[in-house]
Amino acid sequence: QVQLVESGGGLVQAGGSLRLSCVASGSIFSRNAMGWYRQASGQQRELVALITSGGSMNFADSVKGRFTISIDNAKNTVYLQMNSLKPEDTAVYYCNANLDTPSGYGINYWGKGTLVTVSS
Repeated sequence: QVQLVESGGGLVQAGGSLRLSCVASGSIFSRNAMGWYRQASGQQRELVALITSGGSMNFADSVKGRFTISIDNAKNTVYLQMNSLKPEDTAVYYCNANLDTPSGYGINYWGKGTLVTVSS
């Protein structure tokens, strides 16, 4: 059974930085993509950043130039480095992974989320 476990959320002042981590564990044949989504209170979940197995990256326009995404293949861990944080970045951040596993190919898995709060 595949699990995604996030860490690194917390409270930070505007202009500060946080780094989120997400470890994928379990029986994984291959990773197609890993990334981060967020959901602010009363809002829909939105893509923040994504990195594919080929190294391609996508970022939400609102975080370009401030957030970076990276992956440690040996550790099955994806990171989201968030700099110059703004109050509007406050949300629950969810790790997502599209994986090939014994359960099937191209399956989306989600972590439980980690709260990021940016104070003004």
